[in-house]
Amino acid sequence: MSSNFCPECGGVLFYDNLSRRYVCKSCGLYATREEISDIKERMKEEEIREKKKKREYKEYLEWWLKSNK
Repeated sequence: MSSNFCPECGGVLFYDNLSRRYVCKSCGLYATREEISDIKERMKEEEIREKKKKREYKEYLEWWLKSNK
């Protein structure tokens, strides 16, 4: 059994040799290695979008506060 961390909840993933899938005992995620990689990639992309959105908001707010009205 190999243990990694679940991309959904952070729980421990266990490898099931019979089904050749990883199972999370915490949230019930049941996925192949490829599916887990896809989930992690989507989460990374979403995190990047969120950081960009926050940065743009912060820059706009700074511009708005500095501008002479």
